[in-house]
This record gives sequence, C-alpha cells and structure tokens, in this order.
Amino acid sequence: MLLGSTGSVGTQAADVIRRNPDRFHIAGLAAGGGNPGLLARQAVEFGAEVVAVENPAAEPAVRRAIAAAAVDHRTTVGGATGSARVAGGEVAGRLPEVLAGPDAVVRVAGWSCDVVLNAITGFSGLAATLAALDAGRVLALANKESLITGGPLVSRRAAPGQIVPVDSEHSAIAQCLRSGTLPEVAALVLTASGGPFLHRSRADLEEVTPEQALAHPTWAMGPVITVNSATLVNKGLEVIEAHLLFGIGFDRIRVVVHRQSVIHSMVEFTDGSTITQASPPDMRIPIALALGWPARVPGAAAPVDWTMAHTWTFEPLDERAFPAVPLARAAGAAGGTAPAVYNAANEACVEAFLAGTLPFTGIVDIVAAVVSEHDGRAGDSLALADVLAADEWARTRARDLAAGRARRSQHAVNSARVKGEPAG
Repeated sequence: MLLGSTGSVGTQAADVIRRNPDRFHIAGLAAGGGNPGLLARQAVEFGAEVVAVENPAAEPAVRRAIAAAAVDHRTTVGGATGSARVAGGEVAGRLPEVLAGPDAVVRVAGWSCDVVLNAITGFSGLAATLAALDAGRVLALANKESLITGGPLVSRRAAPGQIVPVDSEHSAIAQCLRSGTLPEVAALVLTASGGPFLHRSRADLEEVTPEQALAHPTWAMGPVITVNSATLVNKGLEVIEAHLLFGIGFDRIRVVVHRQSVIHSMVEFTDGSTITQASPPDMRIPIALALGWPARVPGAAAPVDWTMAHTWTFEPLDERAFPAVPLARAAGAAGGTAPAVYNAANEACVEAFLAGTLPFTGIVDIVAAVVSEHDGRAGDSLALADVLAADEWARTRARDLAAGRARRSQHAVNSARVKGEPAG
C-alpha cells in the first residue's frame, strides 16, 4: 500500500516498484487529491485495487482521470476493451475502487497487504500509521511526524521490527546497527547537509525568501520538508525519531554537518569503531530497502563511483544560528505531547513563511515560544485525544503569534513611512 503516492517519496517508491514487478505489487494508493492525473496514471499502471483521496472535493476529478487513464493505457499497450495491462503483465478487469475523505486514507492503510509505505506529509499521517500498525502490516515509515507526535502512543501499537524507517538517516542507522548489539552502541551520529544557508549567521538569515529556502543544495523534496531542512527543524525531528526508533538516549544522539550527503549517518560503538553507510543522495535506496526489509533490492540506484576522487567533509552544527536541533532535544526529552507541539507549531509557521507573512527566522522563534508555553502531558499513558488537542492548540497559538508579528512589522513600516524614514 502506497500512501502519499504523488509526492516526492511516493513517486520514487513507484519507480522502485515499476522496475521490480516480480517482487512488488501495489494493492492500493492514497494521496491528497491535488494531482488527480498522476494518481490516476499510477492506479491504472500498477493495477491498484483501491484509491483513496483525502480531499472529498477531488473525488470527481480523480474518477474522471482514472477512466481517461485506463483508455489511454489500453490504447498504448494494445489491450482488450475493459481491461488494462499492468506491471508484470497481469491484466486487471476493472477500475479501482475510489474512496474519498480523511477516513478513506485510514481505511486503505489497514487494507490487505504486506507493507504499508506511509509517505503522507506532516501530522495528518498519524491516523494512517496507527491503522497500519493495528492491522499488523509492516510499516515503511517516511512520515516521521506520525512517530514523533504519537511517541509512546505509536510505540505501544508497534510489534518489534514492525516499523522500518525510510528516512535516509534512520535507514543508514538501521543498516549500521547490523554490525553490533544495542549494548555495544556508544552513540548515533546523524548527518545533516546543512541546508542552503550553511555558515550564515542569524543576522544573515533575517532576509531569507521562500524561493531561497526552497533551493536545497542536495535533495529534491516537497516544500515543507525543504523549508524544514533549511531551518534544521527536520534534523531536530530526526533526532526525536532516532530516539524513538532505536531506544538511544538523547545524550547519545549527535548531529554533524556533512555537506556532500553521501554518508547518511553513522553508529559509534563502544570499542571505538564507527560504522557508516554511504551512497549517493538517492532516496530510492532507503525506499527499496524498507519495501524489501531486511533483504536488499538489487539495482535500486547507482552506487558511489569509486573510480573518481571524492572529498567528504564533516563539521559541527552551529546551534546558535540554527537552534532548532537543541529545541527538539528539549521537546523530545520532555516527552508527552511536547514533540507534537514542536511539530505542529513548525508546520503552521512554515505555512506562514511560504505565504510571505513570517520571516525565516520567525519560524523557529515562534516554535520555541509555543513549546515554552506548553504544559503538556508526559509518560506512556499518552492518548490520541491528547495528541490531537496539543496539535490543534499549538497550530492556533503559532498562527496567532505569527499574525501578531506580522501586524507589528507592518506597523513599523507604516510608522517609518509617516516619518519619512527608510522602511527597512
């Protein structure tokens, strides 16, 4: 089951599956509904049994697109009327069932299949994660936010080994951990590209535009995760994720800047050895490994070219210019609903930044303010209602703070104009 099929991870997962038709079959797809043409082409190409679209208003467009894609596909492959040839040569005699609404995505997350790849963006992926775990499916998790915000709620639902990470950093750690036992682990070392603003000071970041923040130097990703990479919020989320996935204390999870994004993460062992996982920055490698876990999928992507000279650099993270990582550590250590507040406030702030109503540095400033105001619940008794309430409160509070900051900024501009002073 492929959730978030039209996004960056989803389309790359489809490519892995397309090139391995004897190994993988897509039982169903889910997407928001913003790209009905792509969703329809995927459904017809892979012979999906069911398609879920989160936005009910997009259902008619999705149905029309599926019907048109089926006709185009039959024409292309020369198949008989009423059927569509799909990957691997199998023939499906009917169009997929189409479900609409947020509950539809949850339904397909528990559909009959072996693996659910959750590549939904943001907090909205939590319900699907819980549904997949409750149904006993192996969960290939690209939607880190659901684990981070759910915390013990998700951990309690998961059987040992049921969650397989898709993030390149956590996939790397999972691979490196094959070299030893957990008691032998001294530290986990997450690598960070540093985003597009590495070596800039706090003052340099004040005037960053959305266009600049979306220009990542290494990875091609969706807008929210790209901005999160620029603020280093994404790395903060990954620190919390690593703690939850591998049970290592926050004091033993480190972040190092590795500009080339070839070493995806490392595990340092108690004897002084450090095991690394290296590959070109291509998400198809961790996606393929998660789909086939624990077996590897041959030819998932090209390896490092060892006939060429390479220079890989490592440097500490400037936490004064990029305070999102230490803030995430504090939220993760607080536990309870604090990580959900961190994530929700950030999603609201990124939305405001991309709309042009909040400066770049305001994102983490407001996240820090919202987290500091939070009086959340801690412990393993965390319930879904607690997480949902904390998420809603944090988004509302972050939006209020962002709007207040925008009003003050506009007032300052207006006052400067009245006085004849430069607005900036």
